[in-house]
Amino acid sequence: MGEAPEIQLQVPSEDEKLNEDSVEQQTNGNQSTTITQQRTYKWWLLMTIYTFFLLSGQSVATLLGRLYYDKGGNSKWLATIVQVVGFPILIPLYYLPSYKSSHTSNITTNPPSLLVLSGMYFGLGLLLAAGCLLYSVGLLYLPVSTYSLICASQLAFNALFSFFFNSQKFTPFIINSLVLLTISSTLLVFQNDSSGSTPVPRAKYVIGFVCTVAASAGYGLMLSLTQLCFQKILKKQTFKAVLDMIIYQSSAATLMISVGLFASGEWKSLGEEMEGFKLGKLAYVNVLVWIAVGWQVFSIGAVGLIFEASSLFSNVISTLGLPIVPVFAMVFFHDPMTGVKVISMLLAIWGFVSYVYQHYLDDRNSDTGKL
Repeated sequence: MGEAPEIQLQVPSEDEKLNEDSVEQQTNGNQSTTITQQRTYKWWLLMTIYTFFLLSGQSVATLLGRLYYDKGGNSKWLATIVQVVGFPILIPLYYLPSYKSSHTSNITTNPPSLLVLSGMYFGLGLLLAAGCLLYSVGLLYLPVSTYSLICASQLAFNALFSFFFNSQKFTPFIINSLVLLTISSTLLVFQNDSSGSTPVPRAKYVIGFVCTVAASAGYGLMLSLTQLCFQKILKKQTFKAVLDMIIYQSSAATLMISVGLFASGEWKSLGEEMEGFKLGKLAYVNVLVWIAVGWQVFSIGAVGLIFEASSLFSNVISTLGLPIVPVFAMVFFHDPMTGVKVISMLLAIWGFVSYVYQHYLDDRNSDTGKL
């Protein structure tokens, strides 16, 4: 018989084991880095889209709202309801394949009860309805440039509410931002733009100022509560959750505002208002329709930024649009750009930059901690 073949067992040395482990770790690390980069690119793309929606929708809707009043519109309740009634145009987004697949892959194990969801959407809808009404009164009595600058105060209110509801930490840069934005809006109460597109008595100017500040406070509260609801109640990482938030709370707000429209009796004069609109009936309808569309585009951007980042970040991006509306108002409505407005705008931009720098520091520190 021939000799049996010799079997040699090769036991890897310690150095070879270390090399294999390092190669495996490097491969896993490269895969993890690639996945992280892909997520980062996708996240930044979403943030860019949401930011564009927020800024464009906010600017167009605000300017058209001022145009409605300037050309003969006078119904505060109608100006309020168009801010929320456009939600049906978002319903087709439910049927996009990418959103449907995202929804099926992120189902929560313990979904909230129907009673909890109903109470959440009703409460947020109530805040939304009240805020929209106050904003309408403010826009009626204030020049659009002054109105938009006062709205910057919503960032300070949002930061305050975020401290209590969303564990927002205050740093020197954030405090500086809040102080500057508060001073920025407060300066505007000391002037009356009677030379602007909509001359109003001093008393109505003050009413418009107070209503706009109160609306800004309510909006800041609503954003903080929306973020809290995403974190504690919905617990869903889907765009469907964003759509649900917009559509259901807008439905509740539309119902409440409709009651106010009919209870106030303003609905009886809408036909006469359309007849007397300076730009004609077709323009009257178009202005109201595009106001509704603009605010829904804004809602997608605002709630999307809350979903992807935070309520305070969403409000900061809204404040980024601060210089846009006054400039367009000066061009289209001949609102005067007074020295007080310029100072107010510069302070608001300074406050915005201060907050963005704090956000940059937070990102840099988090990246350093991962190394």
